[in-house]
Amino acid sequence: MIHLENVTKLYGTVIGVNDVTLSLAPGAYGLVGPNGSGKSTLLNLITGQLRPTLGTLHVFGLRPWNHAQVLERLGMCPEQDVLYPNVTGFEWVRYLLELRGWTRRRATHRAQEILELVGITDAMHRLMGGYSRGMRQRTKLAQAIAHEPELLILDEPFNGLDPVGRHQMTQLLKNWIGKDRGLVLASHILHEIEHITESFLLICSGRLLASGSMRDVQKLLADAPNEIRLRCDGATELACRLMAEKAVDSVRFAEEGRVLVLSTRSPATIYAQLPNWIAGTGIRIHELRCSNDSLQTLFSSLLQIHRGRVG
Repeated sequence: MIHLENVTKLYGTVIGVNDVTLSLAPGAYGLVGPNGSGKSTLLNLITGQLRPTLGTLHVFGLRPWNHAQVLERLGMCPEQDVLYPNVTGFEWVRYLLELRGWTRRRATHRAQEILELVGITDAMHRLMGGYSRGMRQRTKLAQAIAHEPELLILDEPFNGLDPVGRHQMTQLLKNWIGKDRGLVLASHILHEIEHITESFLLICSGRLLASGSMRDVQKLLADAPNEIRLRCDGATELACRLMAEKAVDSVRFAEEGRVLVLSTRSPATIYAQLPNWIAGTGIRIHELRCSNDSLQTLFSSLLQIHRGRVG
């Protein structure tokens, strides 16, 4: 569906995307990264709005820029608002369908149908200048899926949506995935994507750091230096046992001794052996938390691995 080989995009001396090689089969993928990480640049390359400075890029086996056959099979919901304030949502979606060659009658029926699907039935005939942020997001999604594209590209589609709106969009996208179509969803919030797909692309500083399921990423990080926080009874006894086993580099206590903070170069060893170390001791662990639960920490660890600084 999408293939990039050694793709780099430069804005003068600024690197937007740095040497990305990637192949995606049909399916759903979450593109996750901090703000400014290169997500939008990568999406704009895939949709043909930008050309790579270096490398090759194909969508459906074709170069996407100025290629009508590719663009007909794509649906794009950009992060920025691209709406016209003096036009109704219905008129806008209908007009975009007519630009694709649909008849007025067919476009009218489809515009009404798709705007009802995204949940703005009551507002479709109001001027978009009076829309809330959430209503604008829904309208952008409507125009992206109205022509039934094979590949849907969404850039931060949950921005401005209230909890009800987020839930409704999540369900709509799950239904979309269930019809064997492609989806690439960009967000800087991991849990938004986790509700939709288990396949992730993690990008930071223009580099693709990892891809796969969250389980794959966690396995990748299992042998990276890390901190583990244990809330437990018998923290002192457990600390002595871990130091005796030489399983950790250092330990410290937090929250008045109730939390044990372990620094280790091999978290996987801790996870595997901890049940054996506490068996029969009376030590009870109430909570185990890895510092990579933080998205920013996760990216920092992956960036260190990418640069060869872990070991």
